[in-house]
Amino acid sequence: MQLRQIALDTETTGLEPSKGHRVIEIGCIEMINRRFTGNNFHIYINPEREIESGAAQVHGITNSFLADKPTFADIINEFKEYIDGAQLIIHNATFDVGFLNHEFKLFSKKLQTIDRYCSIVDTLLMARKLHPGQKNSLDALCKRYAVDNSHRQLHGALIDAHLLARIYLAMTGGQTQLFGGQSNAGAHNNDAQANATNNQLIQNQRQFNVISATSDELDIHIKRVQQIAAKSKGKNLWESFE
Repeated sequence: MQLRQIALDTETTGLEPSKGHRVIEIGCIEMINRRFTGNNFHIYINPEREIESGAAQVHGITNSFLADKPTFADIINEFKEYIDGAQLIIHNATFDVGFLNHEFKLFSKKLQTIDRYCSIVDTLLMARKLHPGQKNSLDALCKRYAVDNSHRQLHGALIDAHLLARIYLAMTGGQTQLFGGQSNAGAHNNDAQANATNNQLIQNQRQFNVISATSDELDIHIKRVQQIAAKSKGKNLWESFE
């Protein structure tokens, strides 16, 4: 069974959906069985309201840039279809999920919350358990796990989702090799990426053929162990494995 995971990040007009703030960017990086697929999702969204100056300083997105972008209502079906059934990997999931649920309810009060469409892993909670008392921001984790974030001058949903995916793999023991840069704006952008993970070895183990030793090979082995035992004067470790 394939494990489909999506590292997800959003940018918003402000900090609180209860005060009318909206999502203005969604970035998603898809992994299947811990391998990057390039089937990513990235979109800028017209929030139909002004961006707070404090938020604009964080992500650098302007009202004029978003003026001709689609609204959340325009992209919700495509987004919902993309994430359906996946495991979402989010840093500080309370924030992003809260905003996305708010957008869902604005579109239709009949829509279920996002956790009914997919499961959610919060890497901030994971990091706090792994590194109690330490800084666990995305930048701090990049430094801790040697993930290069030198290209990150401002926050950006797709950039941060890509960093988050690499951090998640490092946090959960995945050995990866990553190539290629960031995607440009637009839905379902493809990255030129490749990786290798030790999880694949585990998945492939059932394909290995077990070749048993022949009786002649076993006789040769026993004689060799006896020779080693004679020379080591009873200190032969091989016998302990017999």
